Amino acid sequence: MHTNRTNWARAPWPTRLGVTGGVLGLLLTTAACGGDSGGGGGGAAADGGTTREDGPVSMRMSWWGSDTRHAATQQLIDLYESENEGVTIEGDFTGFADYWDRLATGTAGGQAPCVMQQDTRYVREYADRNALLDLTPYIEDGTIDTSNLDENVAETGMVEDATYAIPTGVNAFSVVIDPAAYEAAGVPVPDGSSWTWEEMVDTAAQVTQATGGQVYGMQAMGLNGGDTNFEVYAREQGEALFDENGEIGFTQETLAEWWNIEKQASETGAEPPPSTTVEVFNGGVDQALVATGRGASGFWWTNELPALTAGAGTELQFMRFPTEEGDGETGMYLKPAMFWAVSSSCESPQEAAMLVDWLINSEDAVEIIKADRGLPVNTELRDQIAPTLDPAGQAAVSFVEEITPDLQDPPALPPQGAGEVQAILQRYTEQILFDQISVEDAAERFMTEVESAIA
Repeated sequence: MHTNRTNWARAPWPTRLGVTGGVLGLLLTTAACGGDSGGGGGGAAADGGTTREDGPVSMRMSWWGSDTRHAATQQLIDLYESENEGVTIEGDFTGFADYWDRLATGTAGGQAPCVMQQDTRYVREYADRNALLDLTPYIEDGTIDTSNLDENVAETGMVEDATYAIPTGVNAFSVVIDPAAYEAAGVPVPDGSSWTWEEMVDTAAQVTQATGGQVYGMQAMGLNGGDTNFEVYAREQGEALFDENGEIGFTQETLAEWWNIEKQASETGAEPPPSTTVEVFNGGVDQALVATGRGASGFWWTNELPALTAGAGTELQFMRFPTEEGDGETGMYLKPAMFWAVSSSCESPQEAAMLVDWLINSEDAVEIIKADRGLPVNTELRDQIAPTLDPAGQAAVSFVEEITPDLQDPPALPPQGAGEVQAILQRYTEQILFDQISVEDAAERFMTEVESAIA
């Protein structure tokens, strides 16, 4: 049993279930130290474990996503099984929120899936709890080929000197606009290379006013992807959501400034009334303002444009985030859309590593999944599928290529407890919009809660 990493019971496990962090920590410690894990957890290199040469191999693979992703991933599984005799893969999928409850509970009970989708918010937490396999030996021996991975994100799954996760693809958080909505309102679309946060709010308010509230200028900043929205703002100020040491990297004043922009957007009608804002947020991508013809702009990941466009029935476009000075010095960055990781308790780690390699490097696999898990992290495969994508997918490729030279480096993996930040930010954003708390008090309480979450 490895004891050189973080205490299992130090922080609550990332789940909404009514189980204390200490109990889950004890369960996870037991699971990591017992059973046939094929090589332990944490930074240990696993041996080959059970391979198909020993007889049939069965592995579970888990992911979250839409029905479209579920269907495509099942196609991937069927193809892999047909090409790899003796390997059976059991698919296990659910929505994003339920996924983390299920994964945490399964991991605590020693039933973690061999191959799992992971998210930036949780990689470090699972790695520090010895729940993920160090993939470095499989990269070094060529089992997982990383030679063609996008260098901007290739190492974003590393904790210290160990690789615990491999990116599936890249995307960027952006402003998505409906040019037809601006035109119908008689409001010029701002210049995305030089617009400011103030201009964004003012322009959005003009759209709402010109349409009599039939179309709102923008969707709320602090709800959907609010933590990333604020992170972009903070990075423009030379700050960060978390620094490289895993500590809070922004000031209370910067957070208050950003929330004041949100408050102004609400009070001027740039955003819908608070009750509508919350209703729209809870509806997800399908109910987004730009996806339902009720809004001129919103904040979305580049890989979400196809779903937004399908709902809108009209061509939507990407814009860069505004800046405080209008100088284009953005805080945007390329983010791993998600990761593939392997459980440290997987009894067939070699087979799991081979599957991960196939998922990121197979020409056949990319033709099935295309850009659903972000633009492929393998840049050669990205070029391969770009011409086959629908117009929204091609727009994502073009936008990412256009902005990449101007982007900042991706942030380091956030610390344990970072998965709670988004929910905390959303809660205080709602309270601010409903005038239940002042911006200054919300900023102070937010800092205190986040410090406690990552302690």
